[in-house]
Amino acid sequence: MAIKVGIVGYGNLGKGVQQAIAQNPDFELVAIFTRREPEQMTSLLGEVKFEHISAADAYIGVIDVMIMCGGSATDLPEQTPVMARMFSTVDSFDTHANIPAFFDVVDAAARENGKVSVISTGWDPGLFSLNRLLAQSILPEGTDYTFWGKGVSQGHSDAIRRVPGVKGGVQYTIPVADVIERIRSGETPELSTREKHLRECYIVAAENANQEEIRNAIVSMPNYFSDYDTTVNFITEEQLREEHGEMPHGGFVIRSGITGQGKRQIIEFGLKLDSNPEFTASVLVAYARAVVRMSREGQKGAKTVFDVPFSYLSPKSAEELRRDLL
Repeated sequence: MAIKVGIVGYGNLGKGVQQAIAQNPDFELVAIFTRREPEQMTSLLGEVKFEHISAADAYIGVIDVMIMCGGSATDLPEQTPVMARMFSTVDSFDTHANIPAFFDVVDAAARENGKVSVISTGWDPGLFSLNRLLAQSILPEGTDYTFWGKGVSQGHSDAIRRVPGVKGGVQYTIPVADVIERIRSGETPELSTREKHLRECYIVAAENANQEEIRNAIVSMPNYFSDYDTTVNFITEEQLREEHGEMPHGGFVIRSGITGQGKRQIIEFGLKLDSNPEFTASVLVAYARAVVRMSREGQKGAKTVFDVPFSYLSPKSAEELRRDLL
């Protein structure tokens, strides 16, 4: 029986989810929910039903899982708890410092009506989180390093676009290359946040906006830019469209540890992505499958990637997984 899905939000991530659903035959897209006027929306892939987000309650009992595709700065903290009272959900909330508080709010909302909500999926948090857990468990004596980029961060780009006076913009996260090579060679330096990454913003300012005020608002933004060396560049709409229209990303999780009599062991997991939103969307869809399986088992409340068996992400049976992948 097909998993019936709703999408909340139809920006880059929502469009990526629609594409990912098309690649998974056990899913059926029921409707896309938007804050915009539904009749003005057009679908990336053929015909699809658009509904205003306020109409979501009409789909209670119809949609198995709601995939939340808003931004972490303001959308998900408001929308996920509301939807979690009506549907099982999955989201990619990525403000690391606020995850514990977000979990508690969503957990209470989901338990209210016996729903399951997997929060903070994607690749970091998400796949990188799992690899940090795995590496720490295997190498208890060691040091973790996480590097992002070079690439466009969706969450950080969304955050800068919400700064007053910003008409458009993207943010690139850039790892410090020589630091990565030192770690790969076996060094275990103590690094501050600022020493590992640079952040580079390209901004289209609204007409008559104060560029210095925009710059100060960005570089002082807690959880996003205040702990990094951040460069803010002002460009035209044409430059933004032509030079920064793609959304590549990637990164590495590295743990350097010691076993036995001082033998150096290094575990590394990496991603190189042509499209950050399309990849994140694919992770969301896999975890949406897991959400439905857990819901059908009678589980409830908020979950993270640490609570989800890998086998629940796959459409294959346990027998098929043992035969084909073990």
